[in-house]
Amino acid sequence: MDDSVLSPVRGAFRAIARTIVPEAAMLDESAWAEAEAIIEQALSTRPRRMRRQLRTLIHLIDVLPMLRFGRRFTALDAERRARVLDTLSRAPALLLRRGVWGLRTLVFMGYYARPAAYGEIGYRADPRGWGART
Repeated sequence: MDDSVLSPVRGAFRAIARTIVPEAAMLDESAWAEAEAIIEQALSTRPRRMRRQLRTLIHLIDVLPMLRFGRRFTALDAERRARVLDTLSRAPALLLRRGVWGLRTLVFMGYYARPAAYGEIGYRADPRGWGART
């Protein structure tokens, strides 16, 4: 059995990621694979139940817009996607709010922890400290 959190909901996850980090739209397949591997690695130590809940949340985010827009999240334009995520991040249900914020954190981690992203954002940390930057 595939224990991947993201593979069953890959399309919805990538749509969510592109909404949270618009620059993710420029990722090629290998960069997406790298970002998803970073996230999967972080989730690998989490309980199976939590990973299943995250997968369910991603699926829920994809289908909920059908109630308002008659289309899945993956079929919405960028503005409506952003509106959906904003609404869910302020939902009355604490568990839903926490889930959306946690998902947002995972997207940031996956995108910005890729070595290629270091140069894109000007990250110049050095193990020798600040003195090595001069």
